[in-house]
Amino acid sequence: MAWLPFLLFGAVVVFVAGLSFGGIGGGMAGIRDWLMGNGDPLFGRIVLELRLPRVAGAMAVGGLLALSGVLMQVLMRNPLADPYVLGLSGGAACGAILALAIGASGVWVDGGAWLGALVSMLVVLGLAGGPSGWEGGARLLLTGVVVASGWGAGVSFLLYLLPDERLRGALFWLMGDLGRGGDVWVLVGMLGVLLAVTWPLGRALNLLATGVERAASLGVAVKPLKMGLYLVASLAAATAVAAVGSIGFVGLVTPHLLRLAGCVDHRCLLPASVLLGGMLLTLADLLARTLIAPQQMPAGVLTALLGAPLFVWLLRRSGR
Repeated sequence: MAWLPFLLFGAVVVFVAGLSFGGIGGGMAGIRDWLMGNGDPLFGRIVLELRLPRVAGAMAVGGLLALSGVLMQVLMRNPLADPYVLGLSGGAACGAILALAIGASGVWVDGGAWLGALVSMLVVLGLAGGPSGWEGGARLLLTGVVVASGWGAGVSFLLYLLPDERLRGALFWLMGDLGRGGDVWVLVGMLGVLLAVTWPLGRALNLLATGVERAASLGVAVKPLKMGLYLVASLAAATAVAAVGSIGFVGLVTPHLLRLAGCVDHRCLLPASVLLGGMLLTLADLLARTLIAPQQMPAGVLTALLGAPLFVWLLRRSGR
């Protein structure tokens, strides 16, 4: 738990930085002057109407992905598991692109993504045979890989059929776009609820990570716990993907960074992952907004560019 105060302080600093910097200047001094009532009214409107929802959404989505990543890695007992390993992002992508193909926008695209992620979750659950068939996580993992491949083919087919005027929006969705808007406070509320549900299970997660038989011998109800982990992890990933599209590496890298720092107890790892995941995605989005301003890159591009070498470094470090 010693890491939590430092991570909380870091999250506050990153949050303020996300509000302070962007295509239009202001910086920390601009935030200070605006809070004291002496700032530029235009800068204040930009902060309240544009940056605050975007930064809060980045914090919430990063936290959801990191939380899902921790739970998936425990469920499958596989350090390479991430929120998208069961094909949720592919299902959501098919649903969203199908909605775009018929001319829908806004909440209908989000609804299509939600429906696609839900269908993927149910398909994997049915094909994998339920918690009794998840020993070691291999069957669940292989089922997810097969389903994800099928969704990938579906996404390619839909992109081929999509009219040119809607293709750009679909590609931005696939790359992870935090500028799409939406009700970010729903994301914040969902993150709070899911963290509140899983945090008390920290001791059970510690035992499950050591092995199914050991956990069962120490009084853990393994099958209900696995089903609960699957549902919560899937719900967290589906919520994040439906809101902003597919953003990679955050859910995979965040738990490994904390474990290398010595945070292995899930009673600490769960909230720490939520804070660090939110910080990482907010920083990636800040870079995406400022590197080539006034143009903005999708945040998913930055997470992929930065996440791949970071994960290679983690593999080399853990190998040593």
